[in-house]
Amino acid sequence: MEPMKPMEPMKPMEPMKPMAKAEAWWPKDLGQPSTSGGQDDLRYAFFREKRRLVIEQGGRTKTYDSGAHEIGGVSQDGDGGLRFTDRDGEVDLSTLKPVG
Repeated sequence: MEPMKPMEPMKPMEPMKPMAKAEAWWPKDLGQPSTSGGQDDLRYAFFREKRRLVIEQGGRTKTYDSGAHEIGGVSQDGDGGLRFTDRDGEVDLSTLKPVG
């Protein structure tokens, strides 16, 4: 039986490269979103100062006036409808006015 060879030392870890800045998919005049996110084929970005919610779904982008709502999250119901949340609870997308 051959004697076991000692393990070779591991190579030192290389430093991580910084993440690339994401391309803005929303209208440029809105600036940077207060919050944004996505799941599946849906992305959203909320712009608190401009009172705008931008949604991209299936390659189509729509902008909404968020009114007094401060959007913080999104979910999809069983029928594929979108529900957003703000500090007071759920915000149904159908209650927001489309812009442009």
